[in-house]
Amino acid sequence: MHLSKKQSSRTKMAALLLSTGLVAAACGTASPASNSAPAEPSSAETGAAVETQAAPAAVEPTDAVALAFQADDPVAGFPIDLAFSGLEPLGPDFVYEGWVVVDGTPVSTGRFTISENDGARTYVGDNLATQADLDSASDFVLTIEPAVGDDPAPAAAKPLGGAITDCVAELTHAHPAALGNDFSTAAGQFIIATPTTAADTTDDYSGVWFIEVTSAGPVAGLDLPTLPAGWVYEGWAVIDGTPVSTGRFTDATMPDDFGGFSGPDANPPFPGEDFIVNAPAGLTFPTNLTDGGTIVLSIEPEDDDSPAPFAFKPLAASVDGAEVETAIQLGAGPGFPSGTATVCTVEAAAPAPAPAAEPAAAPATAAPELSITG
Repeated sequence: MHLSKKQSSRTKMAALLLSTGLVAAACGTASPASNSAPAEPSSAETGAAVETQAAPAAVEPTDAVALAFQADDPVAGFPIDLAFSGLEPLGPDFVYEGWVVVDGTPVSTGRFTISENDGARTYVGDNLATQADLDSASDFVLTIEPAVGDDPAPAAAKPLGGAITDCVAELTHAHPAALGNDFSTAAGQFIIATPTTAADTTDDYSGVWFIEVTSAGPVAGLDLPTLPAGWVYEGWAVIDGTPVSTGRFTDATMPDDFGGFSGPDANPPFPGEDFIVNAPAGLTFPTNLTDGGTIVLSIEPEDDDSPAPFAFKPLAASVDGAEVETAIQLGAGPGFPSGTATVCTVEAAAPAPAPAAEPAAAPATAAPELSITG
């Protein structure tokens, strides 16, 4: 894009962002947990709505966006088999814990960690469920717990759950005890722009904002289900293979909790970030997000010490070659982990003997039904 065109476009963008007094939240500091005080709104003339870019194809998982592995190792002393696909390791301050629901009461089947290399599980807590508990359980639920100082009750963050049928629970995020939603209706859009450096047209490709720009000003660009307790949304820009957070939020109509990379000017009061200052090690800001970049929306445990996106990534889009200030539609992301839990024992009975040919014998006794035993 020629500089003169960029300057004209940037003037239009500033007008759209500032026209209705919606620019109220100033950039935060370098701390991801803080926001600065609101800035005074400015006024400018409104412009026309920006052009909309066609929805991109679904983004395939990459090492920077998703890890996937199988973990199905039985562990002595834990009479339960777990197998996961796509479930990622947690940070050092948190562990997974399994639970069976017995007559409405959760009983722990043990706390464990997952290896990033091969997905092997290492149990770090006692199994409290008896075989009788496992045999009569109605559901299996997985939680994320503090590694130290854990409350005996299940934590709010429950990534997977499943009803037990014939001793096996198919574990998904859509189970009512987990996220409770399949996120098939999740949708949204964003723009590439840097409103926090309004006077500088050289860094226009170094910011992402989850907004829709209309003739009346910016509005929320994300249409997302409300998350249950224990979970938050988080935006990410994958820059040179490194995921960098744009901030965490629960309401897409409000600013997120981070502004530590943005410039000195006011930003739209919606989730998003400019990558201008305080670049993480190995990266340089400003950058060009449209040079092979990917934008990802993840669902994160509210208590989370991992610097990488969690395994729940409902939306994503490539921005390779995209134009600044052009609406980009989010498509299906890399998806969600899943698993199975085998929590009781099924023993197949021996087949009934065949009747004798001659002479005719009494009818054979029917084989007994499958039984659940301890």
